[in-house]
Amino acid sequence: MRTKRLGRTGLEVPIVGLGAMFIGIPRDLAPGAYGASQMDEDVGVATVHAAIEAGCTLIDTAPLYGKGQSERIIARAFRERPDLRARCIVETKVGYLPEGFDYSYDMTMRCVEDSLKRLEVERLEVVYIHDAKGQPMEKVMGKGGTLGALRRLQDQGVVKHIGSATNHPSTNADYIETGEFDAAVLAHAYSLLNLEAEARTLPAAERHDVGLVIATPLERGLLAAGPVEGASYVARKFSQACLDHVAQVQALCSRYRIPLAAAALQWCVRHPKVAATIPGARTPEEAEANAQAGETAVPEAFWEELRPLVRHWEQGVDR
Repeated sequence: MRTKRLGRTGLEVPIVGLGAMFIGIPRDLAPGAYGASQMDEDVGVATVHAAIEAGCTLIDTAPLYGKGQSERIIARAFRERPDLRARCIVETKVGYLPEGFDYSYDMTMRCVEDSLKRLEVERLEVVYIHDAKGQPMEKVMGKGGTLGALRRLQDQGVVKHIGSATNHPSTNADYIETGEFDAAVLAHAYSLLNLEAEARTLPAAERHDVGLVIATPLERGLLAAGPVEGASYVARKFSQACLDHVAQVQALCSRYRIPLAAAALQWCVRHPKVAATIPGARTPEEAEANAQAGETAVPEAFWEELRPLVRHWEQGVDR
């Protein structure tokens, strides 16, 4: 798997990682609130193993995902395969918890301590402030807030790099523009169908050398399988015009014998500040398919033909 530098962190990460929000949840089951009771631990562990073995050595998780179960599954995966641990970077988050939002200093300290215990590690490479939309920025960024606590943990060597991760693109842009963050996870902001990040986020990342990781790069599966009659997508409402447009892109991919997912994932990382994508995978098969999409050879002629088809669509995203 090709790697890129994650901004000023200096970390080399694969262009396709593993989004661990839904690991172990059966494909035919719509994820419920945080997915806790729906995660099959054995399937989740196998998914982590398959992802790392296929080259997806960046894993993105959070205490919210499965109410901590995602982190516990990752820890078990490493217990069973300690040879894979050294090959992998695990990033997690603070602030958005199953019981609600809390960006105080004390809760941040407890949140990191709990993640360390669940993941069975002594330090974390990257910790993101999670979904701080609507929170007073001066409090989150103050010495008595989340950033103050993470800076303290950074001084102690417990946390190496600090980032911002939110489902709300303009909030992410606000935080990235401060220059305080080493990395950011962008959701609902950058894909073949969503160019919102071009307005503020990408320029700010270039100014401050912030490494970007793209969540939802496959638009909840639309950019993996293409339009499917009767399909529904988590937190998405695509217009028929948008679906017809995706069919055009898919037809171009077919002419070049390139999977639609390969075009979607690799297009994101063509931007110099985008280091990785983290499509979610529920099963080992999905993890392996994502990895294969990242390794598919894509000729420059394809990108030239794709260029006029890349445009922004309003998607009715539920944020």
